[in-house]
Order: sequence, then C-alpha cells, then structure tokens
Amino acid sequence: MTSSSPEQDPADHGTRRRLRACPECDWVSALPPLSPGDKACCPRCDHTLAQRHYRPAERSLALALSSLIALAIALSFNFVRFEFSGIGNRIDLLETVSAMIHFDHPIVAICVVLAIVVLPALYLCAVVWLQIGLLQREPLPASRQIARSLVHLHPWMMADVFVIGALVALIKVGGLADISIGISFWAFCFYAALLLLTMQSIDSDWLWFSLAPEPLAPEDTQTGATAAPQGLGGCTTCGLINRLDARGRGRCRRCGEPLHDRLPNSLQRTWALVFAAAVLYIPANVYPIMTTTYLGNSDPSNIISGVVELWHGGSAPVAVIIFIASILVPVGKLIALVWLCLAARRGSGNRAFVRTRLYRVVEFIGRWSMVDIFVVSILTALIRAGALMSITPGPAALAFAGVVIVTMLAAFAFDPRLLWQESPALEEPSHA
Repeated sequence: MTSSSPEQDPADHGTRRRLRACPECDWVSALPPLSPGDKACCPRCDHTLAQRHYRPAERSLALALSSLIALAIALSFNFVRFEFSGIGNRIDLLETVSAMIHFDHPIVAICVVLAIVVLPALYLCAVVWLQIGLLQREPLPASRQIARSLVHLHPWMMADVFVIGALVALIKVGGLADISIGISFWAFCFYAALLLLTMQSIDSDWLWFSLAPEPLAPEDTQTGATAAPQGLGGCTTCGLINRLDARGRGRCRRCGEPLHDRLPNSLQRTWALVFAAAVLYIPANVYPIMTTTYLGNSDPSNIISGVVELWHGGSAPVAVIIFIASILVPVGKLIALVWLCLAARRGSGNRAFVRTRLYRVVEFIGRWSMVDIFVVSILTALIRAGALMSITPGPAALAFAGVVIVTMLAAFAFDPRLLWQESPALEEPSHA
C-alpha cells in the first residue's frame, strides 16, 4: 500500500477544491489525487484524512452481507456447552444477556446486547442500504442521515472484544469441566472478523462524494494554516470545510453535522467524566465482580483476586490479559486523560505530536476493558448447576461497565486540537 501526504504547495495556496481541516490538529491541507490503496495524511500530525479502496461499494456490500449471514448463524445455533459430574448446560448467544437480566443486572445486559448484536447489526444494515443505493447510482432515501450514523456507531461495537472474553471464559473453566464449542461460537468469530473488515472497508471520502458532490471551500481559505483563526471548521463526519459564525459554531453544508471550532467545554467535561470514572473504579475493584459456588461453597472474587487466582491456577496468559484489560488499561487511561488535560492548559509547546499519539492510543484501547464484563456474562449463563457449581454476577459488574463507558465518553469529550494551540487553552469556548 502506498501512502501520500498532502504537503503544502505554494502553487495550490489559494485552491478551494478538496480541502480538509484535520480533526486532530486543525491544519488545513489539500487532498491529492488518490488511487486504490493510497491514503492522504495530515502533514502536521500524520492523521489519516482519506484512504482509497478498490471497488469500495462492492467490497463493503459483500463484507456487510457476509457479516449479517454469520451473525444470523451465530444467533441460531448453540454457542457453547459444558458438563460437570454428569450435569451439563448448553447456551446460545443471547442467553449471555438473559442470564444477566435473571440475576438483576439489566443495565449490564443491555450494554452487552447493544455492543455485540444490536449496534453492529444496525451498522451492517446501514452499510448495505448505502452501498446498494450507490451501486444503482441513485442514493436510497435518508442515505445522508444513515451515513452520518456510521461514525457515531463505530466505537461502540465490540464483537471482537466479546470473542476475547469468550476465549478467556472457556480457558477459565476448561480445567474444571468438559467444554464443547458449538457452531454459533465459530460463526460469531467469523462475524467479528468480517465486521472489522467491513468497518475498515468504508471509504468515507468516496462515500460522501458519491452521496453529495463536494462544494468548494469558503473563499479565502488558506492551506498550510489552522482553520479556527480563519473562521473555519472541518466536519468530522464528511470532512467538508465550512464557514463558522462569530461564536465558532455552524452546521455542515453537506451532511448537516453540528460544527464547532473547538468542542464546547471540552476540558470541563473531560475532567468531570474522568472524576466520575475514578469514583466508579473504587466499587468496581472493592466489591466482587462474580461469585463462584463449587460443591456448596461460595467464593466471591473481585477483579484483583480473580487475576491472582488465575495466575496461581496455572493460567498465567489469561491472568495477564485480565490484568491488562481490567486494571492496567482503565488506570492508564485515567492517568493519560488527566495528563492530556493539563497539557492542553499549558499550550502546545514542542510535544503536541507525541501528545496526539497518546490521545489516539487512549481513544483506541478504552473499549477493550469490556472483556471482563463479557467474561462474567458468559460464565453466568454457562455455569448454572446450582450448589454443585454455578457462577453469579456481583455488584462490581455494573460499576466496572460504568467505568468503561464513562472513560470512553471522556476520551470523546476531549478535543485533541487543544493540544496544538500556541497559547494555553484558558480561553476555551464555553458556549453550549
């Protein structure tokens, strides 16, 4: 794959075609012509502005349809079966949700079913709808609104995380009982892989250009400079540069997305969400996340004790995965967000590029902490043999799910463009 970065060209300084304002550093640059396999990156922070795929409509449509078929198979057959001392249990995929409801954890159950089934299915159906219209060269009704939704659904789909959680759960009980993997498990693995490929196949730049021809950028737009001082803002959904009003607000001319020169109250909202996540993290680690009953003896365990138990039980790799996902990632993310907020207050300095890369890592890793919640939901549904052997969710499950969701919201609330401001972000817009 070749890569092209749109460097500043004096001859193109006054161009108004195919301009983009980087969503991470606010640098205005012109997109070069792209061939399949090429990508255009911001010359200032190296953020990918556009990436061209070969036959994007056919590619995305085929992957989305395949993903939906795999999901249908995963929902139709047995997921996994266990047997212990002549007592067995067989579950399907959705029983991981119904079991959490049965044990009075409806909010956790809703989070699980949304992350692994509902939101991915909506995303895939939206992709199919959009690509069918584009292949017919006549977009179907509501295509622009549906295309806007793809960006917002993307971070909340966690089928791949659920696969890791399922593997951890099976390894955790594999030494205590006989485990049989059903057709649904393998179908879900294919579905998770195909869903990832579908998301990677979306050529957003080509998609929006096909849905609505791109108008010229506002007059006097200058490349090789930041957008905000020019009274401009780049759309984070379709990429179009738009003129903002005196308050730094506007609405995209092409997709209708609300625009701001900087996210309103970004640092204040990030601080509030970081504090809320830190408060939730205390009960998430103090209270038991699940209780294991074995031969009539109940043993409640929190996240840390579960890691220690796995380590001493000979499952060191699983213990490391749980430790990283459930302890290291949440704590590291909170520390990183605090540091980024402080750095944004001090101004850009000469480390803005490093800080932006840290922000990308924080934004990417947050959802992987859900692996512990998925492990609990699978084990709760699977291990149900009464006093002989059973697992029930503990009160920490809700608190930990809250930590994951709130830290993800904190990362979304932080505006990375603040890291590139020459002066400290003390004059950050406070309008709603």
